[in-house]
Amino acid sequence: MECTGAQILLESLKREGVDVLFGYPGGAVIDIYDELPRHQEIRHVLVRHEQGAVHAADGYARASGKVGACLVTSGPGATNTVTGIATAYSDSIPLVVITGQVPTQLIGNDAFQEVDIVGITRPCTKHNFLVKDISKLALTIRQAFYLARTGRPGPVLIDLPKDVMQAKAEFVWPEEVYMRSYNPTYKPNLNQLRRSVEELARAERPVILAGGGVIMSDAAEALTSLARKLQIPVTCSLMGLGAFPATDPLWLGMVGMHGTYAANLAINNADVLVCVGARFDDRVTGKLAGFAPKARIVHIDIDPTSIRKNVEVHVPVVGDCRLALEGMGEICNAKLEGKDWISEHAAWLEAVGEWKKSKPLCYQKNHNIKPQEVIQTLYELSNDDAIIATEVGQHQMWVAQFYTFTRPRTLLTSGGLGTMGYGFPASIGAQLAFPHKKVITVAGDASLQMNIQELATVVANRLPIKVVILNNRHLGMVRQWQELFYNQNYSSTNMEAQPDFVKLAEAYGAEGYRIEKPEDLRATLEKALATPNPAFIDVVVEREENVYPIVPAGAALDEMLLV
Repeated sequence: MECTGAQILLESLKREGVDVLFGYPGGAVIDIYDELPRHQEIRHVLVRHEQGAVHAADGYARASGKVGACLVTSGPGATNTVTGIATAYSDSIPLVVITGQVPTQLIGNDAFQEVDIVGITRPCTKHNFLVKDISKLALTIRQAFYLARTGRPGPVLIDLPKDVMQAKAEFVWPEEVYMRSYNPTYKPNLNQLRRSVEELARAERPVILAGGGVIMSDAAEALTSLARKLQIPVTCSLMGLGAFPATDPLWLGMVGMHGTYAANLAINNADVLVCVGARFDDRVTGKLAGFAPKARIVHIDIDPTSIRKNVEVHVPVVGDCRLALEGMGEICNAKLEGKDWISEHAAWLEAVGEWKKSKPLCYQKNHNIKPQEVIQTLYELSNDDAIIATEVGQHQMWVAQFYTFTRPRTLLTSGGLGTMGYGFPASIGAQLAFPHKKVITVAGDASLQMNIQELATVVANRLPIKVVILNNRHLGMVRQWQELFYNQNYSSTNMEAQPDFVKLAEAYGAEGYRIEKPEDLRATLEKALATPNPAFIDVVVEREENVYPIVPAGAALDEMLLV
């Protein structure tokens, strides 16, 4: 039976397991929206801005492990997705972004709402497609989802001209997909795994650094098992938080610019560093010349281009993080069974333990609400059973430092691109992926306003998302840098001109709360988190509180400013 392009598209999405589609209609995709009501298996969520659609699909993907999907129109609809696509690309998140395009005969003629979105997004997509032949539509969709979810995941864009959506062809679904030039390596080289284990067997001061790849490959259990078996301290990048339980005695805390004293010193004193699923970002390494100077480095990553890109590596392992960690565990069982790892690493664990005790994360209480206390209280009230999304700024770092993440896929945050406006729409995707879970956005008063219009999406879909606003009436992280490194020249960081967030929430149809005194913090947070309705919780915090530790730009990890 012949089907229109719109019918082929929606049937293909169903076969790829898409149950939630975030989108915003327009002329170039009106045929798809005309067909959409006849496909009840796909829940369409109407956002209020196309950037919100991509971030919501991103949050859905991070929380669920599935491919996120969104649909927008041509021209400004397509260009509004670019920030969200770049965010997903930086953090290796599997998305398929479907954009409308003008009819094929008008492409290149500066038609109404025409942009070359394929050209625009080429640098920030894993791959993109312009479909000009309806007979290739189903195969293209199959390939797009295959590319998005396999190897190093990432966003894929499909650009669909309006006439292709109106044309008719026989629907043929390709059960198998094969792309000759794309063959990611999943199974790691056994010899390299043996070499990795040999390095650990000789190590006196080993450290494991876990990144987002551990979470993307569902390798958290394998990582935890190996670390506990060999008694190796573990630190994580921002993207890796939740890959190892922060309640474990082997946990060092986050590494890097705002990492803990223990984690940063452990990296710089380690004799073997096993990096799993992280790409040695500059926020992790600090000054490259001073990074892990005493360590032999094992680097495990599914993307061969990430290995030796920033840091010299002694044992490269290309492959899936979970398979690599499981393989290393099996080799340890076969070759090193019976070795007393507690005794082997006793002196190292004692040294690391002293660092943790001597310089823990801390803050000074006073008559104002401290943002760190808000995060700690939030963790206590969430019963370790919430998904936390963050915007970007100081509040993001306080969440990373003071919220105790024990499981993967419970932190949604923009790491690589640092996108303000990410967290709130991302929480929409997470809530739709897990309707019965508590989903909380931690936001700054500045970041929240980047995509605050998505509160209408939250209310319209009756999503019980809670937004905790750490309101310091500043563009906080920039203000902190101006204080510390720019002679207190506070240029354009005062955000006192802001809406009343309580009234704004109520105007949208949500609940609004304000907390101004430390003694009211716990009770009001508890009340707000208990409501079945969406809510803004405006917490007025210390205006000039800084995030510490901080490694200044260009400094090594052991050159932290602690106060």
